[in-house]
Amino acid sequence: MRFPPRITGIGAAAAVLSTLLIGGTVATATPAAAAVGSICYSDLPSQAYDTLDLIATNGPFPYSQDGVVFRNQEGVLPSQASGYYHEYTVKTPGSSTRGARRIVTGKKTQEDYYTSDHYVTFNLINFGC
Repeated sequence: MRFPPRITGIGAAAAVLSTLLIGGTVATATPAAAAVGSICYSDLPSQAYDTLDLIATNGPFPYSQDGVVFRNQEGVLPSQASGYYHEYTVKTPGSSTRGARRIVTGKKTQEDYYTSDHYVTFNLINFGC
């Protein structure tokens, strides 16, 4: 199993903890918090590994939009200051466009989120399972 070098034990643990604390208990969770789940690193599509490797080495990226600020307009991810999140394309085999799959990274705790449905839902990537 490959682990991107940018992921640290402390950063990954802090990301998981911050995700678990979003919205408190299930009874008080916000709709945005309900849309953030988790996914094991080993369950990602192989193209996501390629994207994570490119992120770890700062590219070069296949699309000019890769690395741009993700504004979280949908409000699905935890609220952060502008510029906190950045998005990267996960190639979709057979697609003539960028497709719907993305990795969105957060700077502070180096969390990585995967979305396969163009920002409708996100899964925090769990590098420990």
